[in-house]
Amino acid sequence: MLNKAILMGRLTKDPELRRTQSGLSVTSFTLAIDRDFGGKGEEKQTDFIDIVCWRNTADFTAKWFHKGQLVAVAGRIQQRKWQDKEGNNRYSFEVIADEAHFAERRSDSPTAEKYDVPPRTEPSMSAPAMNAPSTFAELDEDDGELPF
Repeated sequence: MLNKAILMGRLTKDPELRRTQSGLSVTSFTLAIDRDFGGKGEEKQTDFIDIVCWRNTADFTAKWFHKGQLVAVAGRIQQRKWQDKEGNNRYSFEVIADEAHFAERRSDSPTAEKYDVPPRTEPSMSAPAMNAPSTFAELDEDDGELPF
């Protein structure tokens, strides 16, 4: 069977790092993911997906992920069954993330200011580099070997 989820969204809060009794690291956080569709004049809808990470992925997310960051996760969807205070069976779905990645440059993150990340600057071109001879040759527009 195939059970693979790949999601990208913004963290609603900092990941919470916990340890099991046997010492395994586990983090949990929620991703806010805007839907790509919506009717004219309708407000864009957002889904809030619970994410759980284990072991090294948990340690990584606890150390580097912060509220507001755009991140991507890949893993599997898992259903959890539990009982509420009245004894009713409840179900919840979460993604058990095997992979977690940054999905934006650190300086573009809304949390960059919080962590004193300097703004991104473009590298300056020195005069010799701009005037250096090019090693590329121009092609005629009528070159029949171009694939487009």
